[in-house]
Amino acid sequence: MGSNQNHHYVLRGNINKKVCLRLVILVLVLLVENGGAAARLERWESAIRMPTDSDIDQDQGDPVDLDQQLGTRWALLVAGSSGYGNYRHQADVCHAYQLLRKGGVKEENIVVFMYDDIATHALNPRPGIVINHPQGPDVYAGVPKDYTGQYVTAENLYAVLLGDKKAVKGGSGKVVDSKPNDRIFLYYSDHGGPGVLGMPNMPFLYAMDFIEVLKKKHAAGTYKEMVIYVEACESGSIFEGIMPKDMNIYVTTASNAQENSWGTYCPGMEPSPPPEYITCLGDLYSVAWMEDSETHNLKRETINQQYETVKKRTANANDFTAGSHVMEYGNTSIKAEKLYLYQGFDPATVKLPPHDNQLAMRMEVVNQRDAKLFFMWQMYKRSETGNKKREILNQIKETTRHRTHLDKSIEMIGSLLYGPQKGGSVLNSVRSPGKPLVDDWACLKSMVRSFESHCGSLTQYGMKHTRAFANICNSGISQVEMEEAALAACSGHDIGQLWHPSNGGFSA
Repeated sequence: MGSNQNHHYVLRGNINKKVCLRLVILVLVLLVENGGAAARLERWESAIRMPTDSDIDQDQGDPVDLDQQLGTRWALLVAGSSGYGNYRHQADVCHAYQLLRKGGVKEENIVVFMYDDIATHALNPRPGIVINHPQGPDVYAGVPKDYTGQYVTAENLYAVLLGDKKAVKGGSGKVVDSKPNDRIFLYYSDHGGPGVLGMPNMPFLYAMDFIEVLKKKHAAGTYKEMVIYVEACESGSIFEGIMPKDMNIYVTTASNAQENSWGTYCPGMEPSPPPEYITCLGDLYSVAWMEDSETHNLKRETINQQYETVKKRTANANDFTAGSHVMEYGNTSIKAEKLYLYQGFDPATVKLPPHDNQLAMRMEVVNQRDAKLFFMWQMYKRSETGNKKREILNQIKETTRHRTHLDKSIEMIGSLLYGPQKGGSVLNSVRSPGKPLVDDWACLKSMVRSFESHCGSLTQYGMKHTRAFANICNSGISQVEMEEAALAACSGHDIGQLWHPSNGGFSA
């Protein structure tokens, strides 16, 4: 740098020794060239600044760690399902934990929700091991069991995010005890439906309840910024029209408000899991962001660069019949920040590129809602005895029967409330972009309860029908009218039987 260049620098944070040495040399050169002239030195003293992020991007050396003064990284990882057929959700979360730990995020600052029933499941061909990629390593070892089994609930999730130790029921008691200067990364993977996210223990997580929790967290002033990644069908509906832009929270979702998300690394697909596996290992959006993080320098890659990469891969070569539209909500100015501020930095990636523009290979996938039937069919094909095959075939029949029961019940309710000609169009109508799913979220909850009391549990498949209940609310139907329609639709001998998830079938 020539001494006659007038560079204007602004003071920024802590500096490393290398930068200090450069500044000292620069000042000495100026003193020599100007005979120690005080006036010249004073002009430089008033103009010295520290390097900005853009300077670091241009620097060929190691990136300067500028976050030492920026508080603590926190992470909240949530798998909202149970059962070996949903292996992929817990595998996603375990993988995310390992990625964050390699990045230096401390274990005491990561809270994990997962049912924890797949690693030791009888169907797991590698007992005690969970993988998230066909050739991937074990991602289960060392994952903390903060909230497992019956304690994986929406209520506990809210309490943990708010840092409310008194409200937590069971589990490790660990909460996101963040301070005003801290950053929070929240990742959720499971089934979803319009306005709802699944949990292995009822009730579902409803969009407005979750947004209200975020508002409380913001009002408490206990974080600087938050980034949320959500893997679920219709996950965009959790934020569409109701996510504020002024809470320093940035959100991306695997799908928009009206489409499915996708499982991948499934048996018989390309790429396929090891032949002994009969279930999908991961989800398309989830493996897209994690595999991107593992193959790039996160001190140089921005959130926006990852968003664009994941969006292209999740679109699955722009074939949206086997892919989805990754969406974003909230404060999008956060996208300019580097990923390591939320996911940490693995020194092993220091020489990797910050990002690339290459499209990933096309992935074979399965609709999240069909993944259970796909899993059951794999079990059927691999069963060796006639009795076992008949047992599994009966389970498949019961599952498809339940789906038909739900679909026909909803269709009948629409016909009763609006007439045969209008019922379908009203229940399936989609609001314009930017509008929330429903105006009265309490009404949506009550309509779901009315339906389930007469027609049985929605279960993971039936979550797709929450749009119908939202439209019933939006059209002004009363609770009494809904009760009467549900009772009439589900009172027949055949479809009136109730589905009980606990025993996996219908009962009179």
